[in-house]
Amino acid sequence: MATAAVEVPSHNRVEPGSQQLKPAAYPESDSSSPADPNVIAADWVDSFNRVLTNREFTSIKNLFLAESCWRDQLGLSWNYHTLQGPDKIESFLASASNGSRIHSVNIDNTNETRQPTISAVDFNGKVNGVVSFLTIETDVGRGRGLVRLLKDFKESTKWKVFTLFTAMHELKGHEETIKANRPHGVVHGGQPGRKNWLERRTAQENFEGDLEPTVLILGAGQGGLTSAARLEQLHLPTLIIDSNARIGDNWRKRYHQLVLHDPIWYDHMPYVPFPSHWPMFTPKDKLAEWFESYARLLELNVWTSTTLTDAKWDADKRRWTVTLVRKNVSGIGEETRTLHPRHIIQATGHSGEMKMPSIKGMNSFKGDALRHSSQFKGAQVLPKDETRRAIVVGCCNSGHDIAQDFYEHGYDVTIVQRSSTYVMSSENGIDVLLGGLYDEGGPETEDADILFMSIPNAMLKRMHQDATAEISRRDGPLLKGLEKAGFKLDSGPDDAGFFMKYFQRGGGYYIDVGCSQLIVDGKIKVKQGQEIEEVKSNGLLFADGELLEADEIIFATGYDNMRGTARKIFGDELADKVEVTQHE
Repeated sequence: MATAAVEVPSHNRVEPGSQQLKPAAYPESDSSSPADPNVIAADWVDSFNRVLTNREFTSIKNLFLAESCWRDQLGLSWNYHTLQGPDKIESFLASASNGSRIHSVNIDNTNETRQPTISAVDFNGKVNGVVSFLTIETDVGRGRGLVRLLKDFKESTKWKVFTLFTAMHELKGHEETIKANRPHGVVHGGQPGRKNWLERRTAQENFEGDLEPTVLILGAGQGGLTSAARLEQLHLPTLIIDSNARIGDNWRKRYHQLVLHDPIWYDHMPYVPFPSHWPMFTPKDKLAEWFESYARLLELNVWTSTTLTDAKWDADKRRWTVTLVRKNVSGIGEETRTLHPRHIIQATGHSGEMKMPSIKGMNSFKGDALRHSSQFKGAQVLPKDETRRAIVVGCCNSGHDIAQDFYEHGYDVTIVQRSSTYVMSSENGIDVLLGGLYDEGGPETEDADILFMSIPNAMLKRMHQDATAEISRRDGPLLKGLEKAGFKLDSGPDDAGFFMKYFQRGGGYYIDVGCSQLIVDGKIKVKQGQEIEEVKSNGLLFADGELLEADEIIFATGYDNMRGTARKIFGDELADKVEVTQHE
C-alpha cells in the first residue's frame, strides 16, 4: 500500500548539504557545591595529558560524561570531527596509528576571559560548571581550545567533560609574521640592483615572470579576502580573482538602502579590525570601501574584471591548469593568462545564483520593472502627488528592506508571503543572542569566536530554543501585531529561531529594523498564503482569484545553493565529487 508523502513545514525545510539536527538535552549535574575552578581545571588537564601521553584511551570514560562531545578543527587530523560520547572518542584515538595527534593541552591564563571560571553551560543559567580556555600542542602545530566541565551526577566527586573544543591555529615552522615575528621590511647594506617595495609589490601582484600562485581564490568578498589574508601569513602565494570592476562591488551593486543587519563586533576581519568610531551597523557602500582598503593594506593580490574560463585538475602533478581572462586596467582590451595553482577556493558567497521563479506570463508584464531583488537598485523618486504600486514577493531580510524602501518613496506597497517567516527585532535579537559575547566591552574577537564555535550544533540548537523563547517574550507586542495584520510567523526549526534557520536553509527570517511596524500599522499590506497563478500585464493573479495591480514587481525569492555555482564553474564531473562535510 502506497504511503502519502509527508509535507515538511517551511520552517523545518533544509537545503541540500544541510540536515535537520535533533536538539541535545541538558545534562544532569550536581554543581551546587562551591569549588575552585582553577584546581578543577588543572586536575582535569593533568589527567587528560596522562591519557594522551600514555595512550590510556580506555580511561577516557573517567574524564568525559556519557553525553559529552569533542569538537575538533584540524587538531586531530586534517579534517573536522565531532565525536559524541566517550566510546566514540576512545575508538577514534585508539584507531590512529600514532595515537592522538594532539600531544598535550594546557590551561590558558593569558587574560581574564581565558582563565578557569564557574559559568553556566545552558542558556538559562541552571546548569553550572567550570569553563577554561586551553592551548594545545600537536605533532605539527599549535592551537587553542575550550573545555566545559561538569560534576558527574552519578559520581559526585568527579568533574568530567561536557564539551571539549580544539582547533589548530598555526603550523610549526610556518608561524604568522606578526608582532615579534614581523618582517624587517628592508635589508641594510650594499645591494646593487635591488628593487624597492613598490617594484617588488607590483611584480608579486601581477605574478610576473615565473611567479605562480599556490592558491587561487574565486571571489573578492569577505570570505575571499580573509582567506587570502590568512594564507599570505602562511607564506602561500595567493591570487584572488573577481569579475567585478572593483573590490567591494559585490556590496556596492546591492539595493540602495542596504545596511548590514548584524553588529560590527560580529563582523571583524583578521589583522585589521574595524576602527573604534565605526558605526554599529555598516552601510553597504561603506563596507565596500573598507574591503578595498583592506586588500591594499594587507597587500593582497587581487585581479578584478577577471573571469575563469577553464579549469582542469591534473591528478599526477596534483595541480590545476586554469585559464583566466583579465581586462586591462585601461578598460581597452584583455589578456589571457594560464596559471597552475595547487588549490582553488570557491569564495563566491554562501548563496549561489539568484532564484527567479518561472511563472506563466512573466513576459507579458507591462509595468516599469519586473526583476529579482539582486537586480533592484532602489525605489524611484516619485513626482509630487504621484502614487505607484509595488509588489514584493518574499518576506526575508531583502524583501522587507525593499518593501520599506518603496514605502519611504511614496509607493503603495504589498508584500507577498507564501509560507511563514521567523521575525525578531534587531534590538532584542542581538541583545539575547550576542550580548556579552559580541558587543562593546565583550571579549576579544578571537576569544568570542572560540566561545561560540566550542558549542556543538545540537547543543547550540537546544540553547537557542530557550533564547528564541526569550526573544519572543520581549518582542511579544510586535509579533501579536504582525499576526493581527495577517502575517504568518514561525519560531524556526524546532522552535530554535534565527541561527538554526540560517544554518539549515540560509533564509526564512527577518531581523526587523522597522518594516514590521509598517506592516502592523497597515502602511505595508500583506498578501499571505496564496501562490501566484500568473503574471498579468498589470500585476499578479493569485490562486484565490485576486488580481493585485502593480507598476513594479520585485521577486525577493533568494538564491540557489552555492553548490550550483560550483557546478556552473567547474562542470558536473568535478561538482559531483565535492564532499558533504557535516560538522556537528
